[in-house]
Amino acid sequence: MRLGLNLGYWGMGNDASNIALAKEADELGFSVVWAAEAYGSDAATVLGYIAALTKNIDLGSAVFQIPARQPTMTAMTAATLDSLSGGRMRLGLGVSGPQVSEGWYGVPFTAPIGRTREYIEIVNKALRREEVVYSGKHWTLPLPDGLGKQLNLIIHPVRDRIPIYLGSLGPQNLRLTGEIADGWLGLFCDTGTLPGILGQIAEGRAKAGKTMEGFDVSPSIPFVVGDDVAACADVTRRQTALYVGGMGVREKNFYNDLACRMGYEAEATRCQELYLEKRYAEAEAALPLEFLERIALLGPVDRIADRIREYADAGVTTINLALYHQGPQGGAGLLRAAVEALEKSGTAS
Repeated sequence: MRLGLNLGYWGMGNDASNIALAKEADELGFSVVWAAEAYGSDAATVLGYIAALTKNIDLGSAVFQIPARQPTMTAMTAATLDSLSGGRMRLGLGVSGPQVSEGWYGVPFTAPIGRTREYIEIVNKALRREEVVYSGKHWTLPLPDGLGKQLNLIIHPVRDRIPIYLGSLGPQNLRLTGEIADGWLGLFCDTGTLPGILGQIAEGRAKAGKTMEGFDVSPSIPFVVGDDVAACADVTRRQTALYVGGMGVREKNFYNDLACRMGYEAEATRCQELYLEKRYAEAEAALPLEFLERIALLGPVDRIADRIREYADAGVTTINLALYHQGPQGGAGLLRAAVEALEKSGTAS
């Protein structure tokens, strides 16, 4: 088991004062630090800033949104960050959702599986510094009968291969993740449902002639330390209600669907109804404590150590901590508590 740090969105808890957490995680030996983007801050700029402030920790996009960039631009950005950081880039990608794809980028949210497959094929071709020639259903490079020419990336990434992660939830996307990616970025990760998820990823790996060996199972997990588990869970309610109740649209909310598959259909439906009515406090209260406990690391360090062991036994290889609230310990104190819990779990790699 390895530890990562998910800083989230710049300007929403992830800001100049909290960038110090990336430096602390670097000094504590964390494996990776991730930055996110939606329709505010972009992740690439934040990762470039962190690259200048750290020495050893890997830098990950969780995630670069596929509708936001042409695949060759994504390859350029990943190669640049890999070069700037001395070979520390991890390229996390995801299709986002219809609200952002169509509302913010003007890109139809259609054929997400096919678009993702083609996108990554082009990214990999560019990062291998091959001439980018591609004829697919969604992308054609160069454009036919035009003035464009076949081009290859003119800079050299530090490594021959930059690891690619996919943020995925549905069965088809999970199989695709196993087939074409090096790691999985998950949310709402529960040890009870994880075997099914990893089974679908393994199907994709087998299709590509691969096993799960070396594949990074890397979910983002809320992390709150304290004596009162219920009070720790309350800290996570606001963000979890946003995902269950407010992400996407009523008819297509992947996180709501996931909560339903975990056995909380009535509660997830009620949370969404209340959230969309802007009754946010009630939406948060609609989330059962049991659900919040299943998807988070909550409570005293010893309890968290036990939970880390459970995640390791279920197949997780990297836990990316999401610090929704730093509490009296401060962010640095939380990171040190995580290291202590990992050591007590006996699963550190």
